[in-house]
Amino acid sequence: MAKYIHSMIRVLDEQRSVDFYERCFGLKVAERLDFDAFTLIYLANEESDTELELTVNKGRTEPYDLGDGYGHVAFSVEDVDATHARLEAEGFAPRKLVDFAPGGEVIGRFFFIADPDGYQIEVLQRAGRYK
Repeated sequence: MAKYIHSMIRVLDEQRSVDFYERCFGLKVAERLDFDAFTLIYLANEESDTELELTVNKGRTEPYDLGDGYGHVAFSVEDVDATHARLEAEGFAPRKLVDFAPGGEVIGRFFFIADPDGYQIEVLQRAGRYK
């Protein structure tokens, strides 16, 4: 079997992105690899073995075109209402909270927030179970 280990996104400003993911989701730099043309920053926390890889291409000044193929990454939280309120209070502009009830019964509650480069992030609390 294969083990899922990370997802990668390209970002313009390393510090701005590292700050966003740490303040919003508690991700910290687990490893940083610096090369001539780019830098790889692996972010992680104690909640999961998976990492988010930020790639910074040196010399890039234009925002990345996210196109129409990118969907989102997701974080599971135990209290989505408290997380939403905290992020809103810190000025991160999370979108509205939504009840996920495909069959009429609420099975989760979520909201989306954009990171500094425009990547969409779902923040989800599942009904009756977490993570």
